[in-house]
Amino acid sequence: MTSRHVAVWIDHHEARVFHVAPEAFDESTIRTPHKHIHRHPKGSEGYKVHPDDAHRFFHEVTTALEGAAEVLVVGPSTAKLHFIRYAQEHAQAVARAIVGIETVDHPTDPQLVAYARQYFRAADRMH
Repeated sequence: MTSRHVAVWIDHHEARVFHVAPEAFDESTIRTPHKHIHRHPKGSEGYKVHPDDAHRFFHEVTTALEGAAEVLVVGPSTAKLHFIRYAQEHAQAVARAIVGIETVDHPTDPQLVAYARQYFRAADRMH
């Protein structure tokens, strides 16, 4: 399903992409690659997302968003900001399509779709 409006919920572990139409939606999930183990002195936590993994993850997300007219980016953490920075540097068409960014915790799929529909209806009225 392709649609004019797409919402993406993203954190550092996964992105859930929702193509939202007035009467239907579809959802796909993109997961981050497995974490690399880094051995650092002085007892650091040891598990970090490798920069190459983040790059691949964000590339997959921008690929899933290609062709959307309007994109709403939501999520609970800083991953949404890192993703937007990546899109601005590597996927300008997707970056231009981003019309909103919102902090949202962990909604269910129906809650997120309802939120996105309300957001896009309000945005469409403003245009």
